[in-house]
Amino acid sequence: MRPTPAATQLLADYPRIFFACHRQHVHDPATGTRLSAKQASILDHLDTVAPTTLTDLSAHMGVTAGTMSVAVDRLVRQGYVRRAWDDRDGRRVQLRLTDAGDRIRAANSVLDPARVEALLGQLAPVDLQPALAGLALLARAADALGAATATHRRRGRRSA
Repeated sequence: MRPTPAATQLLADYPRIFFACHRQHVHDPATGTRLSAKQASILDHLDTVAPTTLTDLSAHMGVTAGTMSVAVDRLVRQGYVRRAWDDRDGRRVQLRLTDAGDRIRAANSVLDPARVEALLGQLAPVDLQPALAGLALLARAADALGAATATHRRRGRRSA
């Protein structure tokens, strides 16, 4: 499938924005412990309340359940992730962030706030609001796509 001109533009522009603004290192603000980008990405996909299964997380991140289990084991030992068996299906492992994991996630956005401020400072005042409005539109479309994908996955599991 050949991308549309709009998709081609987004594919060209997004990486430039990401690489200009992404955070280089992830640290626990309370302990100073340094986490790898992959560990931080795992924390970004978890929540303190709503559980995520190990199987769903590994599929979403494109790794085997065994690989994800090893990574999660380390995060559990470090006190950032809580692992529990599913009450309804004892074969399924549910993952949630601990308060410490949530603290790291909140303090370490994938984007560095100072670099984002510097990026926005490059825009003329007249361009700032239209740029932010465009990002808000893309974010809403991303939310809708994510919701539709989650619904599709749930339906697929029920029919299997």
